[in-house]
Amino acid sequence: MSKTNLKKMCKSLRLANVAEIYETIPFENTTQYLEALFQKEIELREKAKAERLIKKARFLSKNDLDSFQWGEKIHFPPHTDPKDLCELNFISRRENVILSGSPGTGKTHLATALGKEACRKGYEVRFYRVCDLIDQLEKVWKEGKLQAFRSRFKKVDVIILDEMGYIPFSKEGAELLFQLISDWYEQKSLIITSNLEFSQWNKIFVDPRLTAALVDRVIHHAHVLSFTGDSYRVTHALSKSQ
Repeated sequence: MSKTNLKKMCKSLRLANVAEIYETIPFENTTQYLEALFQKEIELREKAKAERLIKKARFLSKNDLDSFQWGEKIHFPPHTDPKDLCELNFISRRENVILSGSPGTGKTHLATALGKEACRKGYEVRFYRVCDLIDQLEKVWKEGKLQAFRSRFKKVDVIILDEMGYIPFSKEGAELLFQLISDWYEQKSLIITSNLEFSQWNKIFVDPRLTAALVDRVIHHAHVLSFTGDSYRVTHALSKSQ
């Protein structure tokens, strides 16, 4: 059989990689060979799927769990720890993760890294800076396309909202974001980074009742991690200048 015909048959059977890898698989017996060949096909499919999901998530950095530095300045609630967090058990339980603390302490790095790990496990993830999401929401609302925008999240498992609290919202923006978070409540997992404690969220959400309702939905079933200490970026820059 020619390689061209083999490729056609593999394409018909939707075996995306077999025609390229079959010559690289060690042969001991037919059963072992087929098992190893199909296992490699599965691995390459999963890798390609993860890469597609990571691209669709639109992360803004290449941060990963391997490069994240855990330390004593990250305070965990009693019911979770780094191992449980990195195993992403909170996603199957549709729980939230809140990363709160000063700028530059690693919140966005960890949020991105958890999001990428979720993609590798087959979850649909979306990453937004909150200010950018508010801009999109106000735009689609004015264009009468809000419902279509909300429907984009039907198959999404995890939404990362980065930098909650860095920029105050308009009243309309706050209400639109509240609608989205209400849609996602107990249906999806949120990972939120913020430089503000919950008691200060009234600085960014104009209506105190809306703020209370939003916080209530966010912290219910949530793992709240507190990041303390100096900015890593500032410390790193100072150490370089010395």
